[in-house]
Amino acid sequence: MAETKTLAAAARHGTGKGAARSVRREGRIPGVIYGGGDPAEPITLDYRELNKLIYAGHFLTTLFEIDVAGAKQRVIPRDYQLDPIKDLPLHVDFLRLKPGASLKVEVPVHFLNQETCPGVKKGGSINIVRHSIELRVPADNIPEAITADLGELEINDSLHLTALALPQGCRPTQRERDFTIVTITPPLVVPETPAAAAAAAAPKGKAGAKAAPAAAAAPAAPAKKK
Repeated sequence: MAETKTLAAAARHGTGKGAARSVRREGRIPGVIYGGGDPAEPITLDYRELNKLIYAGHFLTTLFEIDVAGAKQRVIPRDYQLDPIKDLPLHVDFLRLKPGASLKVEVPVHFLNQETCPGVKKGGSINIVRHSIELRVPADNIPEAITADLGELEINDSLHLTALALPQGCRPTQRERDFTIVTITPPLVVPETPAAAAAAAAPKGKAGAKAAPAAAAAPAAPAKKK
């Protein structure tokens, strides 16, 4: 289950591009808390703290308790924008989580026993088809990852969605599709070129073989009489 982190925020009174630029000049990032049946609430967050959280990984599956002037709300990030050139945070959206709420999240897949996989030991390769799976999960039980065990897969074997153990209360959003998660592909064999095959099949001369005799010289033409 994803841990809940505390995040301090301040109310944001201005909206629009001009107000957002002003907030960023102050070293803060504009954001908004929405959903749960309550009005949207504009906020600002500390730039350094938010930037660190985003690049630490798993930001979109981390639960936060946002404190706005003493009023705490349980939220999860739904989206964030980065500067297209500098990759710095520009804006972030948070979804309110009410008791009993559920939501869609992309949960990463972690692959176990890659080193002991029989198919890999025989020269096969791991072909990951899906690095994450979209699940509908309880807000109180958001998994950090789902595991896929490769310990018994041979060459040409596959693992499908139904082979994975999902946490209690979690279900795939595409329940009608038992899609492939990972396969073990056969070793790559480079085909031999026709020229190389012909050269390999040609008989080799015996060592020390004598050279063929030179052709006999043509007889000299008779001398002309004077």
